[in-house]
Amino acid sequence: MRRLAAFAGSFSLGVFLAQYVLRGGWILAGAGLALALGFLSKLLPWEWRRRGVILCAALALGLGWSWLYARQVQRPAQEMAGRRSDFTATLCGYAEETDFGARAEVRVEGVPGKAVLYAGEELLDLAPGQTVAGQARFNDAARVRDEDITAFTSKGVFLLAYARGNLETGEGTRNSPRWLPARMGRAMRERIQVLFPGDAAGFLTAVLTGDRGGISEKAYTALAEAGLNHILAVSGMHCGFLMALAGFLLQSRKLQALLGIPLLAFYAVLTGGSPSVLRACVMLSLPLLAILARRESDGPTSLLAALFLILLANPFAAVSVSLQLSFAAMAGILWLTPRLRKGLVGEKKRGKTWGRLFRFLALAFSTSMGAMVFTVPLTAYYFGALVLIAPLSSALCLWAAAWAFSFGLLSVFVSFFYPPLGALLALPARLAAEYILLTAGLLSRIPCHAVYTANPYLKYWIVYAYCLFAAAYLARRTGRRKYVLASALAALTLALTLRLGAARYGSDLDALVLDVGQGQSVVLASEGTFALVDCGSANSWKDPGAAAARQLAAMGCERLDYLLLTHYDKDHVSGVTGLLDRLDVDTLLLPEGEDDAGPQEAVLSAAGAHGAAVRFITAEERLDFGRGTLTVYPPVGDAGDNERGLSVLASAGENDLLITGDMDAATEKKLLETFDLPDIEALVAGHHGSKYATSQALLDAVRPETACISVGSNSYGHPTEETLLRLARQGCGIYRTDLHGTIHLSWNQEESHG
Repeated sequence: MRRLAAFAGSFSLGVFLAQYVLRGGWILAGAGLALALGFLSKLLPWEWRRRGVILCAALALGLGWSWLYARQVQRPAQEMAGRRSDFTATLCGYAEETDFGARAEVRVEGVPGKAVLYAGEELLDLAPGQTVAGQARFNDAARVRDEDITAFTSKGVFLLAYARGNLETGEGTRNSPRWLPARMGRAMRERIQVLFPGDAAGFLTAVLTGDRGGISEKAYTALAEAGLNHILAVSGMHCGFLMALAGFLLQSRKLQALLGIPLLAFYAVLTGGSPSVLRACVMLSLPLLAILARRESDGPTSLLAALFLILLANPFAAVSVSLQLSFAAMAGILWLTPRLRKGLVGEKKRGKTWGRLFRFLALAFSTSMGAMVFTVPLTAYYFGALVLIAPLSSALCLWAAAWAFSFGLLSVFVSFFYPPLGALLALPARLAAEYILLTAGLLSRIPCHAVYTANPYLKYWIVYAYCLFAAAYLARRTGRRKYVLASALAALTLALTLRLGAARYGSDLDALVLDVGQGQSVVLASEGTFALVDCGSANSWKDPGAAAARQLAAMGCERLDYLLLTHYDKDHVSGVTGLLDRLDVDTLLLPEGEDDAGPQEAVLSAAGAHGAAVRFITAEERLDFGRGTLTVYPPVGDAGDNERGLSVLASAGENDLLITGDMDAATEKKLLETFDLPDIEALVAGHHGSKYATSQALLDAVRPETACISVGSNSYGHPTEETLLRLARQGCGIYRTDLHGTIHLSWNQEESHG
């Protein structure tokens, strides 16, 4: 078994090197070097010779397989990118609704791998196995406009197809047993909607089928902030629940082993086959096979074998965040959890009742901490957060997750045959789901429940904490005292880190133009008073609400004084609901919108649900703001959402920052004619650098020294060369969020710097 672990681990290392380090011909060069080292390993002593050959051969195989897969599967798809041509495709699952129609995963005839087809709502009426034919424009799924992404390729999708004109549909193989898991998954989702109300239905749909589309943004935010969103992502935990339920019902290890493997395979397909599910299925199947073969199972070997099989099927899965988090968590559980549990429980005997409770809590805590050991750097890097309350939330809620899964699955299954009994079994699952959601909501409101890498010092603290506990582990002294001391030092230095992070924003006026992609969100702070101007992004992979809330939390903001929205375009307001779910807001300052049934209504509804006061700006208003002031100018344009927006001037002494939203040159002229604007130090360029905004007339009037452009991946050509040239001729220092990330400017009464 250990040889298999060595081979699988070395193969996986080769794949990761090919994805993250080596490119093109260098991959084959690396494979050749690995083979050469394999031959040289024959010179080693006998006990090392075989290991060297296995490790080097597997490393070369991983590199070579990555190169071959990219050449044979990805390259043909890339060669179609940029073309418009006829196609015929087979649906691999049910379509999902989008803002502009629907999309579905398909297999295009003559093209390896999968594609995502974007078309009209007619896709929603089709079933897996049916065919569609027509014309489409194809794009590379590894690159959307000017950004390299991995969300598609890590799932085996290498083409994006945008339908042009009407599509012809056919029956294809829709009645094939191959699509039974997909049909059953849809039937389960429909049944869950009948059995459960509101967020309980969305929660159980996610837990049982992997579809998180039905859970509200508020509930998902609470779960994420409490460190419980992993419950929604079908993973090894859910597969463990499934096998525990099967073991309880079958009462036979051999029968469980015989039926468990096909059951796990079916469940993996039903829930979409994410890397975390596949990992769990392989890891759980190997012990079942060991039972049938009467052999011992081995956790590390099972883990690495699962990784090998997933990467063999698709080397691009190595860059999947889900895969990395799943395997890192499992590695920590296998390595650290038993040690932690033994250290907590010890050899002392306790009373029967309290002993069971203590052992349960010790197991929950050690499992949570074991999983966190290797996942903390990943979550900090990918999501910018470290949820400190996660061990407590896991201890409080994991038992309820098992309860919700088990009774939820039973109720759905039974309801197909006898609905009254299914409804009765649904009651415990509903109570468990509502308990988890309530607990997550309460825990997510606790101050300092999480810390965020928007604090630049936090990454150094994470490195320090790992070194601290590593030193405690390696120290010769035995016992728990060294870990207690390490924990105390870690807590003390974390508190210092948070204070230092907040102290960075102690100027008379701080302004941060956040990197939210193609959108805008500007944080303003002065002497403990905070405002946010806009909160939105047009890029679906960005979460502007979370970005703003985390930045504000890193600055020590516990309550936002003002949220100002220049206008109601998606790229300026899409994150408002998420922000309100995470942070209390005193007052919203808004322009009157032309379409009350549109985004304005959604903003007003969210504000009402969270108790935020709302004021519509119809005349110039000057607001006290720490050591400075905020001047809010009402709309001056004639028509159009962009032109009927607010403008904001943040001032501290002689230093000023102007934000004009998306207004064009004509409206900028009216703003100058209507109000007396001062010379300013900084300007947030209008409309993300559009050539129709940030006019020469505005620049001549306010004479900014610094220009910040909030921009991301877009199809409009923002920022345009015309705008960049105008700013350069004006002598502005130009900063762009797509190139420089979040831009921080700060001013004191007599000085300014960025």
